[in-house]
Amino acid sequence: MIRPRPDAAVPPLLQVRGLRTVFHLASGAWPAVDGVDLQVVRGEVLGLVGESGSGKSVTGFSITGLVDAPGEVLAGEVLFNGEDLRQASPERLRSLRGDRIAMIFQDPQMTLNPVLTIGEQMAEAVQEHRAATRAQAWDLAAKVLTLVGIASPYERLKQFPHEFSGGMRQRVAIATALINQPDLIIADEPTTALDVTIQGQILFEMRRLVQDSGAALLWITHDLAVVAELADRIAVMYAGRIVETGIAVQVLKDPRHPYTQGLLGAVPDAGLRGQRLAQIDGMAPRLDARPAGCAFSTRCAVATAICRIEEPALTEQGARSFRCHHPVTAPTLPVGEAP
Repeated sequence: MIRPRPDAAVPPLLQVRGLRTVFHLASGAWPAVDGVDLQVVRGEVLGLVGESGSGKSVTGFSITGLVDAPGEVLAGEVLFNGEDLRQASPERLRSLRGDRIAMIFQDPQMTLNPVLTIGEQMAEAVQEHRAATRAQAWDLAAKVLTLVGIASPYERLKQFPHEFSGGMRQRVAIATALINQPDLIIADEPTTALDVTIQGQILFEMRRLVQDSGAALLWITHDLAVVAELADRIAVMYAGRIVETGIAVQVLKDPRHPYTQGLLGAVPDAGLRGQRLAQIDGMAPRLDARPAGCAFSTRCAVATAICRIEEPALTEQGARSFRCHHPVTAPTLPVGEAP
């Protein structure tokens, strides 16, 4: 189903401009995020996709001010509802995180404290930002646990994280992020550890939350099937840069960047049973070994001399934008159905 695109006239809730994050290594300061621009409006889901090591997670951490040494955000603006988070004090950031801005981590152990019960942790997330009694906070926590598919929620609230499976811990982490009905949700591969049935349930609840509350969702993933089901728009990231952006159905059916085309071609297709899977040759470059020109040129089948010398400029075509000297021009058959 093709979902209506959020009103383009609505100002973005999140707008990132020229974001640059480096990691200080013995050999120098190398960019993991290099001039990233993106935006999300209320009621919209933006899927940020790319291989491992492309800079997706670091982008999420940079937006929320969670980059630790040896990483450092050196440049750019991160405007949340018009406020530049890069200029905000640590106290202001703490007041926003967990309340108006929620981050769902890929590893639930980054969220859950092993020495506190699930109920204590979820109630604390409520009472830190709301005038609520302990009983009210626990009731809200039980309600949200039910939304993510955890049965007997009041009993589960009394348990510790080690009493849950990995998938259930992830569901608790998702519930904790959603408990205060945030305006912006940044989800970093949150369904990787979940089985397909629970994953589908979580995606349904996330989509409903966005539609009902008007929240904005930045969904970071390498799973194009998830993006096809969930996202309104897609931003494709490679070697720290956004190489293609557009409405999800357009990007999935008619990619412009060869890297996007390669990602789509590598998705398993039931119609090609028994055949060798397609792949993108080579590996993404290390932080300290990025080639001159287009970073994808060493793996690209259509690269020419200019690709290895000159970085491609941004080309904008309506709602589409991409960076490539030799963009894909002929429509390609989608591997799976677009949303």
